[in-house]
Amino acid sequence: MIVRVLFAALLLVAIMGPSVYAVEPSERLADPALEARARALSKELRCLVCQNQSIDESNADLAHDLRLLLRQRLAAGDNNQQVLDYIAARYGVFVLLDPPFAPLTWVLWLTPPVLVFGGGGLLLLRARRRRLEPSVPDLTHDESARAALLLSKPR
Repeated sequence: MIVRVLFAALLLVAIMGPSVYAVEPSERLADPALEARARALSKELRCLVCQNQSIDESNADLAHDLRLLLRQRLAAGDNNQQVLDYIAARYGVFVLLDPPFAPLTWVLWLTPPVLVFGGGGLLLLRARRRRLEPSVPDLTHDESARAALLLSKPR
């Protein structure tokens, strides 16, 4: 019982605890407004090494390089969209955590719904076929007579 409570407490702390960010103090911009923009943008970019983390959360060297590049572009005067476009042009749209719905990413966006609806449709077809098919074949006249005879005999 105590092990379960301890495990639940550890799980709760892990889930509810503050997020750890990998942004180093040397990377930060002096202007707080630019730094806030950089932090917001870095949460929209995927770490190409970790793939399930943003560059804001990743400790990978490539994520560090992307954070520096992002801050350089902001310091040069680019707006948020220009920064995202620049990085996506260099590294591909896979670097965006929320890629646009474009011909290049149609497979990415449409595969999950097609699999879900296709699988659901196949399950429905299979269930309907099972319902229409008789599960037990009908007895012949001889089999019915024999069954009636066997059921009417006292034991």
